[in-house]
Amino acid sequence: MKVLVTGGGGFLGSAICRQLRALDHTVVAYQRGAARQLAAYGVHIVRGDICDLPALNRAAAGCDAVIHTAGKAGIWGAPEDYRRSNIGGTEAVIQVCRQQAISTLVHTSSPSVVHTGSDIENGDESLPVATHLSAPYPATKAIAEQRALAANGAALRVTALRPHLIWGPGDPHLLPRLISKVRRGRLRLPGSGKKIDTTYIDNAARAHLDALFELRQRGGRCAGKAYFITNNEPLPLGEIVQRLLAAAGLPGVRIQAIPAVLATSLGSACEITWRLLRIAAEPPLTRFAAEQLSTAHWFNGAAARRDLAYSPTVTIAQGLEQLRLAGL
Repeated sequence: MKVLVTGGGGFLGSAICRQLRALDHTVVAYQRGAARQLAAYGVHIVRGDICDLPALNRAAAGCDAVIHTAGKAGIWGAPEDYRRSNIGGTEAVIQVCRQQAISTLVHTSSPSVVHTGSDIENGDESLPVATHLSAPYPATKAIAEQRALAANGAALRVTALRPHLIWGPGDPHLLPRLISKVRRGRLRLPGSGKKIDTTYIDNAARAHLDALFELRQRGGRCAGKAYFITNNEPLPLGEIVQRLLAAAGLPGVRIQAIPAVLATSLGSACEITWRLLRIAAEPPLTRFAAEQLSTAHWFNGAAARRDLAYSPTVTIAQGLEQLRLAGL
């Protein structure tokens, strides 16, 4: 099988490319950067913008399937940039699938599309996509997921995955952010006792392969549906943060608790100040970040297990050991 992985040079995309190559599939990685780390695995690298239809068409030529991980993540930035990358990029991928007669699309979404600012405990796929979201990232990912699933049909089978807080060796997002905050001073969290789910990188990548194989080789039960993907090991926020930091070489970090209401107020104040002063850099806190840190968000993995045959193969303890050995 020949598979195009958009965002193939990213953290998740690279892991998906490596796992596909380990199974001897032909892989094309499409992204703006060079992604030279993938060349050793025999991945064909194509550079281009996700909204560049001619370039995307060239990359997709002869492919049987697309795994679409490309997009703009983060908690801060111009809304139009998120709309272009997340919504426009997804629409471009769907268009290219149709033009190239590609029959299979696995779309990477986010659990944040169902988060309304309150606790989610043992949440499942019956949760509706939120209509009012506090940041451009979840708002545009919600629309992108809906557009992707709406494209599902006889000619193009589509499923969407919502991996939650991916981490592991090489993580460019979660761990560097935590480490930076610790090194600037004491770590403050508004909901350190709230349970959250996380996902080790190899498990998140494997779930995408499971979805791909279900769509193409098994019954296609996941077509037209979205699934939460986690390690199925929810832990209190403070505990997983401390364990991640310890594995990254920062043991014994003390967490200072702050009230959730205060965190939300500070996030709102930071957003207003940064916009008024037109500061491009990310503020220390936003409303979206405060909501995520103040609430429980862990999910029931039954649907992914039933329809995708997904089961985490790397436990949190094993992943932390891999993180420690990697020297991060």
